[in-house]
Amino acid sequence: MKAIKIFLRLAVAISFLSAVADRLGFWNKEIAVWGNWDNFLSYTQMINPWLPKSTVSTIGLLATVLEIVFAVCLMIGYRTEYFAKLSGYLLLIFALSMTFSTGIKGAFDYSVFSASAAAFALSTMHSLKYLEIDIVLNSKK
Repeated sequence: MKAIKIFLRLAVAISFLSAVADRLGFWNKEIAVWGNWDNFLSYTQMINPWLPKSTVSTIGLLATVLEIVFAVCLMIGYRTEYFAKLSGYLLLIFALSMTFSTGIKGAFDYSVFSASAAAFALSTMHSLKYLEIDIVLNSKK
């Protein structure tokens, strides 16, 4: 069970970091979804058509910062259950935005609902502390 928790932590975290790397242009253009920040912001506007255009940059930046923070916290095991729950909500927001704007197929094809479910499952694994920085932090209290 400890291995499953580590797998979930890394899977969600690395997925976040991969998406961030894509929008910052770190993936080869042959395999990138967005490939650059401007394309990412265009997609953000497309899946959030109710947002004023003037807020898209802020929303895109906020999502990116949250993905980086959540990924780092999950990777090192800092307040894992808390950041897993937040990750689940963030991914669910992404999935619902995709669903209501472009249809459910994209959210299924990109496994956003599955990733959200994985993050929520991870948030329930309270008693399995292994390879987490919280073990060190809590032992000093």
